[in-house]
Amino acid sequence: MDTLMEEEEYNWREVVLPSLIPLVPEPELDRETGERRRGRDIIIAVDHGPKSKHAFDWAITHLCRLADTVHLVFAISSLNNQIVYDMTQGLMEKLAAEAFEVAMVKTKARIVEGDAGKVICKEAERLKPAAVVMGTRGRSLIQSVIQGSVSEYCFHNCKTAPIIVVPGKDAGEQSVL
Repeated sequence: MDTLMEEEEYNWREVVLPSLIPLVPEPELDRETGERRRGRDIIIAVDHGPKSKHAFDWAITHLCRLADTVHLVFAISSLNNQIVYDMTQGLMEKLAAEAFEVAMVKTKARIVEGDAGKVICKEAERLKPAAVVMGTRGRSLIQSVIQGSVSEYCFHNCKTAPIIVVPGKDAGEQSVL
């Protein structure tokens, strides 16, 4: 796999999520017609692992507010693999439904091709979110330096504030699917 150069464009596919926002009748009182507060954009980097799900749950519970928009970003090595794309789209739909159910936030999803750390930072540059939330495996400092870590890369290279959620003891080791 070729690494993504800083100036280089990257491939991505937008994931079309089902509309979960119910139709709301027009307000009856004059005071309700005022401009609604603009929400924040929050990126949550997801994959099929339990640590990512733990970070997603933490962000939805502790960080998101009503008018926010959550951008789910999934990094993939090749967009041409239809099986992986379909599984990822199913995961994104499930997470979008959960985000709406728990925090009533709008969700957008994007699957990007390339090295995970680099494309997450590219998405953060493009969207300029309030925060980039991601999970970590909870490895020691020495292990993450030797083996490399997506969260470590984003911590040092993202221009937006990265929030790295360390898994609790109950996060488990099972896949989300």
